[in-house]
Amino acid sequence: MILAALPLWLHYSGHAELLTTHFWLLFSFLSALTLVVVIAVIKGQQINAERGSQVFLAATVFKILACLVFALVFLLKNKVNKPIFVADFFYIYFLNMAFEVYTLLRNLRNQNLR
Repeated sequence: MILAALPLWLHYSGHAELLTTHFWLLFSFLSALTLVVVIAVIKGQQINAERGSQVFLAATVFKILACLVFALVFLLKNKVNKPIFVADFFYIYFLNMAFEVYTLLRNLRNQNLR
């Protein structure tokens, strides 16, 4: 929800030209993908703690590849302003990645304390 605050503010303050067409589709896809990756890594860590880093690496590679394929299809299907698309994509991607790393570090730290 925090991640959506700036795009909502831009949309309602009259600066919607700074958001790419179908921005919320891009936002939804990347956010859902981040949620799936976080859940997969947490479940993988719970199942086999020794392979937790391998699960994290595999999930991260999957996320990067899925995002690149999505971006390619999105750019081929939609006529967009490319600099605006790149800015929006990296805004969403890097802030979702920060959320993912923060969440996983908190969960992994809590398991080490037990």
